[in-house]
Amino acid sequence: MSHTPYSRSGRSTPLSFRDVVLDVMKNFKHEKESEAHRIFRESAGHKPKGLLPQTVNLDEETVPGIIHPGSTGVIYCSDRAMANGFSYASSHEWANLGQGAPEVGQIPDAPLKPSTIEVPTDSLEYAPTTGVKALREAVAELYNVTYRQGKESQYTYENVCIVPGGRAGLSRVAAVVGDVYCSYQVPDYTAYDQVLSAFRRLVPVPTALEEETKYKLDIAQTKKDIKNQGLEVILASNPRNPTGQVIKDNDLKELVALMRETSTTLVLDEFYSWYIYPEDEAELGKSVSSAEFIEDVNSDSIVIVDGLTKNWRLPGWRVCWVIGPKNLVTALSQSGSFLDGGANHPLQLAAIPLLDPERVKGEKLALQKHFKHKRDHVLRRLERLGLKVSIPPTSTFYVWLSLENLPAPINNGLTFFEELLKEKTIVIPGIFFDINPAHRRNLFNSPCHHFVRLSFGPPLEDLDKGLDAIGRVLKKAKKEGMSGFGHSYKKSLDSAIQLEKMSK
Repeated sequence: MSHTPYSRSGRSTPLSFRDVVLDVMKNFKHEKESEAHRIFRESAGHKPKGLLPQTVNLDEETVPGIIHPGSTGVIYCSDRAMANGFSYASSHEWANLGQGAPEVGQIPDAPLKPSTIEVPTDSLEYAPTTGVKALREAVAELYNVTYRQGKESQYTYENVCIVPGGRAGLSRVAAVVGDVYCSYQVPDYTAYDQVLSAFRRLVPVPTALEEETKYKLDIAQTKKDIKNQGLEVILASNPRNPTGQVIKDNDLKELVALMRETSTTLVLDEFYSWYIYPEDEAELGKSVSSAEFIEDVNSDSIVIVDGLTKNWRLPGWRVCWVIGPKNLVTALSQSGSFLDGGANHPLQLAAIPLLDPERVKGEKLALQKHFKHKRDHVLRRLERLGLKVSIPPTSTFYVWLSLENLPAPINNGLTFFEELLKEKTIVIPGIFFDINPAHRRNLFNSPCHHFVRLSFGPPLEDLDKGLDAIGRVLKKAKKEGMSGFGHSYKKSLDSAIQLEKMSK
């Protein structure tokens, strides 16, 4: 898009490069000058924290003693979509490329999903906070078969804690971490922002990953940071959300070894461990996990969080797990007793046959073929729109799309997101992946400011609907210029209805 001639409203002749530059310079450079950014800051929980003078946000002061933590990217974007008329009852009218969930319907060659769930009388009781023993055994067996064949140290049910969703797993882990320096990377999963804000004994220490190195974690630098900064816990997603990159093979082996060498705890969110897209078709069907490189499952301080949500494409079940040393699982049982109370009992029982290693092989292969096809389709269409992805995803189901070469104001993620809401399409602005618990930075200075995350999790027809909407926004910019962008956003559904009445 950097070489596409944009024209001002009312002009049919192409603009010169100088004209384009002058137009861009006239646009805002600070979040206070952007309507999209002001709406974001005004929403509860998104004001800068710890600054003086303190400002009062009435939405945050209605209940004494309550502090709004700020919403995750998906929740904020869903709320903004609802202000623009989106509802889950008519969600088929929208293209939701924001939701971090895979399509849940049947895909080619995948095993059939359960259509009914048995509910034995015993399952009407509470399950243990560590989960049903048979399911814990099935998880341990799957990891041993997949990643630990021939190794002396094997997982048992005592290394597994079942939790009601990935966020619950992360929260349980965070609740048992002491007063330590916790390293995280930017960009990474949006919920880490809330976890690091809510559990205040964790002192967050950021590490910026660079586009020039394909967002690769520098293991040598990590070793220095552990020594020089006193890091005791490292939190990361692998494969990485939102950039679609992965640490694997020898790099992952080195990272696990570093944790052993430095007595540092590594918490790895491995929810996208099956979403791997090798160039060689013969490599399809393989997955990635730090479990492969652990020497002793009870002494290596590696904590794995995973579950049915992404890989099995069952996000609504809320059946996930945390794997680690036995003494960690004991602690997680205790934190679960006051945080969430445990996962759904009947669905834990229903999940057991889904973890059969032979069934998993079929699931994994079908998933990788199907999602690789969708990834390639989305990348081709984006390139035809002039939005070539500089670092294509090799894993996950996300595209980390830079808008930097578009003209202002649609060259930033929040404004681009608001413009797409007018086209009934949802994406996630990149700033939500800038893990910044204090929310202090001018958002225009964020390294994620020019990005949006597109999910190719939904079915292909929904992807095309969203890509068509992106095409309409770019076509409007090219034909009409930029005067129609960056303003007139609906703050709430009530305001949208009122605006519609006034226009009649």
